[in-house]
Amino acid sequence: MISLSALFAALAVGCGAFGAHALKSFVSPEMLAVWNTGSHYHLVHSVALVAMAIGHRSGLTGIVRAWWLLFAGTVWFSGSLYALSLTGTRWLGALTPVGGLLMLAGWGALAWSFRKRAPE
Repeated sequence: MISLSALFAALAVGCGAFGAHALKSFVSPEMLAVWNTGSHYHLVHSVALVAMAIGHRSGLTGIVRAWWLLFAGTVWFSGSLYALSLTGTRWLGALTPVGGLLMLAGWGALAWSFRKRAPE
């Protein structure tokens, strides 16, 4: 999980750099903003995935489901925004909320995994 999370984060950095340097001369400012939203959420959630993977490896239990929900949600959310930006196909934007719901479910599952722990 740590390796996949780190590779996912590296991909997020690459997507951000692609948007900042190569994509801006090929798409409208509106579509560039859509791309940037996707890469922002991709990077933020990649950092969370790395942290969750490290926690899992360190013995925290119950976070695997949360990790997969967050991973799938980020792929769905950011992937739909990347595809929308590159193709201009508007219906792809209708897929984005599904990714957002999966991310919300991932964060909720993470919170749920800590419900039986002693208060901090």
